[in-house]
Amino acid sequence: MNALLSRPWRRIAIGLIVPALFLIWWQLQATSGDARALAFAPLGSIGATFVELSENGSLLSDMVSTLSRSLTGLVIGGTLGIATGVAMAIWRSLDRVLGPLLHSIRQVPMIGWLPLIGLWFGTGQGSELIVVSLSAFFPTMLNSYEGVAHVEGRYLDVGRVYGFTALQRFRLILLPAAMPLILTGVTQGLAFAWITSIATEILLGTGGGLGVTMQLAQTQQRLDVILVAIIATAILGFVINHLFLRLRRYLLRWQAISL
Repeated sequence: MNALLSRPWRRIAIGLIVPALFLIWWQLQATSGDARALAFAPLGSIGATFVELSENGSLLSDMVSTLSRSLTGLVIGGTLGIATGVAMAIWRSLDRVLGPLLHSIRQVPMIGWLPLIGLWFGTGQGSELIVVSLSAFFPTMLNSYEGVAHVEGRYLDVGRVYGFTALQRFRLILLPAAMPLILTGVTQGLAFAWITSIATEILLGTGGGLGVTMQLAQTQQRLDVILVAIIATAILGFVINHLFLRLRRYLLRWQAISL
């Protein structure tokens, strides 16, 4: 079996077996002619809709809108999350003040804050961005805190021996040692920001985006459009995650173990 999976094309071929069987089953359900066919769209119809949305530019526009909202929320929430987590880990008095409040707030799902944020800031794209930023804030904050707070004491002892200043200890010891967990938090923040972007678009239906297209297609009973948007969401999310994992490996290439 190991020899069979040793070639990349063989692994890809084996991985396509289940999707191929699923597509065959889907097409059979869509063309069955009974009541169940109403819940399925023929593959040809889905393909034609994909071509249509691609040619008129609406699919690309929706993908760009969702991606832009997700990455903007990640940058805002991730930056604040890393800064807050690092600060709480370094200054324990700040942790005692902010920790209980932040840990209480994060127990509420981000979508649960949407009605309150909508009441305060309206139901426009600004509210969507706030919720997306919050969804990226907490995983980056928690992982950054854990990364800095649990740096081994022997590393800090070396810094004291060499007479490092506080800034040198942070730049040369704390930050490199905590970087794996910080990047783990960013990875999680990226996933949460992507999911929350789609969810807020579906719930608020403002601006553009894949979620907005899904919501409008539901009201129009366009199953083919919904499926195209779902497929585009899955593919784009997979590509983003894959690219970030490659970036993470590059940034942590100095580590002895493979991530």
